[in-house]
Amino acid sequence: MTQQLDEAESAFAAARPRLFGIAYRMTGSVADAEDLVQEVWVRWQLADRAAVLNPEAYLATAITRLAINESQTARARRETYVGPWLPEPVDTSADPQVGAEQGAVLELAVLMLLEKLTPTERAAYVLREAFDYPYREIAEIVQTSEVATRQLVSRARKHLADERRVPVERADQRKLLEAFVAAAQAGDLAALEKLFAQDVVSWSDSNGSIRAAGRPLFGAASLAKIISGWAPSFWAGAEASFVEANGLTAIRLRKDSGTYAVITVTASDEGIDQVLWLVNPEKLAAFQ
Repeated sequence: MTQQLDEAESAFAAARPRLFGIAYRMTGSVADAEDLVQEVWVRWQLADRAAVLNPEAYLATAITRLAINESQTARARRETYVGPWLPEPVDTSADPQVGAEQGAVLELAVLMLLEKLTPTERAAYVLREAFDYPYREIAEIVQTSEVATRQLVSRARKHLADERRVPVERADQRKLLEAFVAAAQAGDLAALEKLFAQDVVSWSDSNGSIRAAGRPLFGAASLAKIISGWAPSFWAGAEASFVEANGLTAIRLRKDSGTYAVITVTASDEGIDQVLWLVNPEKLAAFQ
């Protein structure tokens, strides 16, 4: 009996990074992903493991189906969320559970776009693009045909391609973030506007816990004016350091009470097209 439990624990431990990676990409929440992984562990302990021919496939199926259900209930919960909802950032320089496999489908902007997919489309896309599962295996996991699975992934790819410009290289993203931070701290209106694409969008996730924009802010000129106006209060006394959030460079702001903001940008050849402000304290645990 002890040997069987040891084997079960060993199989689960080997699969755990992938299970967390699937669940996090499906939910955009570290806490929800960890809860789902724990639920799969309980199910694995109670399962008839002697009848399981492929433990990895069994566990991947379990986490994906649980994540599909969680995605459906999460959408209902977010109807009461105050202001824009952004995925919870993870420190991919320090968290092997997320960065252990492919870094695809991990950037915050991509996870935001995945929110517009159906849970089944999202699952098929995550399994294919982030973990390179064969279509046949994805079809078994999401309980549809292989032809339908290919269509799910194709629709998801098209949606992301339609909604997102080709991003700049990561080194260029960091340079633009550094320039943005310098201009924002100085309240330099002209410099900010020059950095932005004309249709730039700013998203602030606070869930009402601190004063922040309760809706997306659009446009280079108006956003530059707003950010330059925030400068004296928002950046005052902050200890700023660069971190890696979901595979891209971000800026962490700290005061005596700890981290109060993680900010990053996405950019294309047209300039910075999104500014993401994570200021909900519940979503900053990875950067405390």
